[in-house]
Amino acid sequence: MIASASDPIADIFSQYDDAEERNQKLLISLFNEYISGEEQLIVQKTQMGGTEAYVGSVTLEWLANRVDFASHLPLLRHKYNPATDNIEIDADSIDEIQQRPLDWSRQAPLVQYLASRKHHKFPPVLVVINQPWVDNPKAKQWNKKKCAKKSTTQFTPLGKDGNFGLLNVSEDDVTIYALDGQHRLMGVQGLMKLLKTQKLERYKKDKSPYGSAIAIDDLIEQYQISPAYLRKLPKEKIGIEFISAVATGETREEARRRVRSTFVHVNLMAAPLSKGQLAQLNEDDGFSIVARKIAVSHPLLEQKEDRKPRVNWNSATVAAKSTVLTTLQALKEMSEKYLGHKYPQWKPSDKGLIPLRPEDEELEEGIQHFHEFFDNLASLSSYRLLEYEQTPSLRRFSFEKDGGGEGNLLFRPVGQVALAQALGTLVFKKGFSLENVFKKLTKFDREGGFSGMEYPKSLWYGVLYDPNRKRVLVAGRELAAKLLIYILGGTQDTQERAQLRKSLARARTFENKTVDFEGNFVEPKKVGLPNIL
Repeated sequence: MIASASDPIADIFSQYDDAEERNQKLLISLFNEYISGEEQLIVQKTQMGGTEAYVGSVTLEWLANRVDFASHLPLLRHKYNPATDNIEIDADSIDEIQQRPLDWSRQAPLVQYLASRKHHKFPPVLVVINQPWVDNPKAKQWNKKKCAKKSTTQFTPLGKDGNFGLLNVSEDDVTIYALDGQHRLMGVQGLMKLLKTQKLERYKKDKSPYGSAIAIDDLIEQYQISPAYLRKLPKEKIGIEFISAVATGETREEARRRVRSTFVHVNLMAAPLSKGQLAQLNEDDGFSIVARKIAVSHPLLEQKEDRKPRVNWNSATVAAKSTVLTTLQALKEMSEKYLGHKYPQWKPSDKGLIPLRPEDEELEEGIQHFHEFFDNLASLSSYRLLEYEQTPSLRRFSFEKDGGGEGNLLFRPVGQVALAQALGTLVFKKGFSLENVFKKLTKFDREGGFSGMEYPKSLWYGVLYDPNRKRVLVAGRELAAKLLIYILGGTQDTQERAQLRKSLARARTFENKTVDFEGNFVEPKKVGLPNIL
């Protein structure tokens, strides 16, 4: 066979004598010819539950440019709100909705994640291939029974089994929209916009502007990333799975139900992580890392064979009969409140940028500070009772069944977080000695200062305890922290003290009746602040 410059196959035959090597070069040449543009993708066909799908990969740039949100479907156009990219739900559209509303407040964090984390990774996106004839009942692709003569996917098999081949994604023939992964798409589109315009607007959930825009120079400065690194991001590849908007033999209504059902099933199987589970898995948030370390290593909390677990790893609350002392979520909040003044760089910046994982040395230092906090906490007489009693009896209020309890706020996550918040302010902002602070708290605890929340004599009555509903008041945490700072000698400003007294009187006022520490109804101004320890 004579080689020719215009005949690449002839060139290969003339250059390679080895059959295996020649066949490999021929295959590469053919593939390059078919996929030289962006009109066909190499995919593998899969089948599950009667639904055919085609799995491949595309660049982030391709995803951003070629894939739309489900709300752009002609099927839903009459209810489409262009301001939010969502479908307005009403009696007419409720049965047609196939997507949850887009939450535009998530775009900026996703963009920052892609731009700043070198080991970033998005799961594959599930998309639907649609064609114009789907929305034309008179199109020739529908037969007399209104069933589709063909599928909206055009797959060319390569090989005997037909499971590997080329998928037509030509812009002239198909439109593509995200069935699962709309927020991943939102993040990728935001990244492309950031790289093109050098800035990205931040939004609230409904896509109304929020705060200042994120500038690409801020990202480069905050995360020490190079412009060259950012320029490579559009060519990164992401997994993608295609299904047909309409399969051969389906009516339009059957197709719509199948696609809707697929979306529901995908999202039911992918239950969102709880805050506790996020704290378990987060490897970038310094406060979460410190909390996990203390939860498994400190003697007060660590798992031991001769006692029941003291940390609830998943839920944000502690059940009435639970023997746990706290939750991982509460420990994460305690870590943030206690160490926040020491490590402000672990928090999101004023420009709304997500912080990077702290350096190992800084993390070790933070863990040590939090460990010392728990060493002192464990020395309080309330926690020493754990050697003899279970947490339910110490946590329950006196009027509850099963014998009542101590009503001790140290056995409530909200009280634990308030204490950590107060001590973090005193130690790391106001320069107090942790040892001296706990000397005062030890005396306060011995005198029952943390117990009996349900009685008027308690400082926490009306603050962390609602006498009307007879339950804990989570909303009172900020006031509780301020009161702790005050009794520990950390509130010197006269005006601040006056405001604190008014807040306390307001908290102890129920149906226009203010209760003093003796349980009497008094004028609000008669409620004073307690003595400083």
